[in-house]
Amino acid sequence: MEFGFGAEDEAFREEVRAWLAARPEGTPSRRAWERELGAAGWIGLGWSEDGYGNRTASLTQQVVWAEEYARAKAPTRTGHIGENLLAPTLLAHGTPAQKQRFLPPVARGEELWCQGYSEPGAGSDLAGVRTTAVLDSGLESSGSYRVTGQKIWTSLAREADWCFVLARTRPGSTRHHGLTFLLVPMDQPGRIEVRPIRQLTGTSEFNEVFFDGAVARAEHVVGGEGNGWRVAMSLLGFERGVSTLAQQIGFAEELGRVIETAVATGAVADPVVRDQLVQQWAQLRAMRWNALRTLGGAGDLEGAPSVAKLLWGRWHQRLGELAMRVRGAAAAVGPTDWSPSAPYELDAFQHLFLFGRADTIYGGSDEIQRTIIAERVLGLPKEPRG
Repeated sequence: MEFGFGAEDEAFREEVRAWLAARPEGTPSRRAWERELGAAGWIGLGWSEDGYGNRTASLTQQVVWAEEYARAKAPTRTGHIGENLLAPTLLAHGTPAQKQRFLPPVARGEELWCQGYSEPGAGSDLAGVRTTAVLDSGLESSGSYRVTGQKIWTSLAREADWCFVLARTRPGSTRHHGLTFLLVPMDQPGRIEVRPIRQLTGTSEFNEVFFDGAVARAEHVVGGEGNGWRVAMSLLGFERGVSTLAQQIGFAEELGRVIETAVATGAVADPVVRDQLVQQWAQLRAMRWNALRTLGGAGDLEGAPSVAKLLWGRWHQRLGELAMRVRGAAAAVGPTDWSPSAPYELDAFQHLFLFGRADTIYGGSDEIQRTIIAERVLGLPKEPRG
């Protein structure tokens, strides 16, 4: 594995730590925090195109930033979809005009994005999307698309300024044929409606989005009309890049709290619990080395993102189950002021357990990841469709 941190990386680490430590106390608004990050040059590290990002940073320095940000428990990002998903997709498939229009506002923390992929009938099976986009050349001289359909599980849809949407632009097309990757402005009253989805945790991180003739300009098609599947698959590869290591820092902190609780409650005296704690620790270390190995030179291996998703999704679910076990009977005690219509507060372990039920579904279900590995890595025959 060719991956390590040199003297320049460690100097960069000290700079990152100093800046994060000096930030004002209190939690700024989510948009204000994005603009603060952008003004300091921390958004768009490593973007390869001059003039679009902020600081120049090597891959190892991007890892340093992601890890130190997580360790500092800095505010939750709302710009990560634009920075980590849209931006590398535009750098790979966008036109010069698209890059110039959309990348600088992301780097400044001024425009937020959401992802319009999943639908009620096409969640993990992304090739089954039914949202349509019809070219209406009468709207403008350059032409525009009218987008109609529904997307679901859309994170940050209420805050986002833009949404990248996978839609079917060729009538009669099926599966991954005839799909197009469109950039759609969210500020279209009467044409776009966002409804929060209340989850088991009592919170609403996700939303469903309804498009009723929403307008997307033809020059905002990324990768060409009908090439949406190729662009969408490219984006999913970016989704599991450097940010995976920052995610693992958060996992390590959660595991540490579970271990502390096991000691405090006496659950650690159970040899089965001890064995499970050790397994969780060892598997988390293995995931870290696998992520570093991938970033350090194995990133082009077909199926590597799917393997990573399979590993952390089930691991995180097991951690939630273990957290409830070491808490004992107290873990089953819910909020005293609960009501079906009002928000309620869960403790950290209850939230970990309940939210973790979705870990093996969102971002591509385990079944889909196994299918990708079977077909694209192992070369197994595809199952015939009825």
